Amino acid sequence: MKKSFTLVVLWVLFISLNAIALPKLSSFPSARATIFLDFDGHRVVSSSWNGGAPLNCAASSFNDTQITEVFNRVSEDYRPFNINITTDSTVFLAAPLTSRIRIVVTTTSAWYPNVGGISYTGSFKWGDDTPGFVFVDKLAYNTKYVGECCSHEAGHTVGLSHQAKYDANCTFITTYNDGYGTGEIGWAPIMGNSYYKNFSGWNNGPTPNGCASNQDNLSIITSNNGFTYRPDDYSDDPNTNPALITITNQAFNVSGLITTTTDKDAFKIVLPQNGTLHLNASPYSVGINDDGADLDIKLTLLNAAKQTINTYNPATLLSATIDTALTAGTYYIVLDGTGNANISDYGSLGSYTINGTFASGILPIKDVALSGKIENDKHNLSWNIISDDPIKTIEIQSSADGTNFKSLTNVAASAKNFLYNPFTTGNVFYRLKVTSVIDQTVYSNVIVLRSAALVVKPFTVSTLVHDAIVVNASEDYQFLLADMSGRIIMKGNNNAGVNRININNVPNGMYLIQMVGNTAKATERIVKQ
Repeated sequence: MKKSFTLVVLWVLFISLNAIALPKLSSFPSARATIFLDFDGHRVVSSSWNGGAPLNCAASSFNDTQITEVFNRVSEDYRPFNINITTDSTVFLAAPLTSRIRIVVTTTSAWYPNVGGISYTGSFKWGDDTPGFVFVDKLAYNTKYVGECCSHEAGHTVGLSHQAKYDANCTFITTYNDGYGTGEIGWAPIMGNSYYKNFSGWNNGPTPNGCASNQDNLSIITSNNGFTYRPDDYSDDPNTNPALITITNQAFNVSGLITTTTDKDAFKIVLPQNGTLHLNASPYSVGINDDGADLDIKLTLLNAAKQTINTYNPATLLSATIDTALTAGTYYIVLDGTGNANISDYGSLGSYTINGTFASGILPIKDVALSGKIENDKHNLSWNIISDDPIKTIEIQSSADGTNFKSLTNVAASAKNFLYNPFTTGNVFYRLKVTSVIDQTVYSNVIVLRSAALVVKPFTVSTLVHDAIVVNASEDYQFLLADMSGRIIMKGNNNAGVNRININNVPNGMYLIQMVGNTAKATERIVKQ
């Protein structure tokens, strides 16, 4: 007995120590209803599981970054509802007993083999804290799969059955509808098999009970569990109190949420002069190609008389972009969740961000189109600029979140591409800031590329140069440029990132550049031609 008691104490201590390090995240703290994603291990004592015998569930083994991604995926799935997704046990325990569920995300799966997760239908409101489970070891420790499974199992607890698949003749195909289409708009229902599709969502479709046995996910979730949709954030109608988009220093940014199939968000924007409006509307996502998004966006641009100027709804993208020249005046923009070739607009719900620029006055720059790809872990950016006047500067900007951009480097006005190896992991967002000789500034579209691994070398230097030495550094540094006799030609300080050291006035020949940072130093031979 003493030994058993010691093991239990050690188990509780292990859970407590893990809980200290767990990121405490909540998607909607004001909501009473709560789904708790429990990543740090839990001792389950429930008559409903394991024949009533206690289960000591190990922690998920996920790090903070992986936990945050799973949390973000599940939060977006449940974003339309007045419910809080949390990783904080204290938030869960403070929620009403009949309005909460714990999903134990664990590697302890041998007791219930051959499934990625398990839960009881309707258990969200049982009031006895019977949990559901997601088994990360059965899901290849894949954050996408684990996030989809967490939403799926939580979906069972709020009353949903599986979404099955039938052919056009109502012949049963599979219990788990694996969706339709490929690429960014490839879709599958959350209550089917959504592991392998980029775009997932709630569905009004058949169950395994029959082709005509449709299950209205949204109605069940919002009518049977003591919570409904979140309050609407913006007016649906441009005629009634549309939200004003404020332009500051030629730029603007606003975010919102489409909560129901009939919800639309209406905005008003006032352009003081003739100019070019560039507006990006993007659904919330966790990666490239709008990975993890639940919203397919359609934009409608209207004039002051509320007449439609144009509708923007790319067939193969979830985001939408307005890029057009407009005269001074008042305009309206209506954002709506829409369907596509693979699914109707029923479950096209979720959060979004609108950002962009308005460049007024003379408009010689007609278009700045940025694209990119990954080549051997390097990011290769390329662009096309259409302009009536010569370009004076091109600045490449980067961002970790797609909203807050900073300068990465400046390239020659004649440049068409830029290749480098980023000193970061995860998603990197890029855009161009292009300025003409008459000081008109235009921003390009935003793209995102993923970095798979950190660069090992602290400094990467162009060794065959003409007018500038390009240094890509992982930290701030000092540099010395010397000729082969040791005479110092130039010295200075640069920040981490990509910098160009101008050597226009340096004669052709061979030189040495030394770079010294806080943790590393390097010397490279430079040949100027």
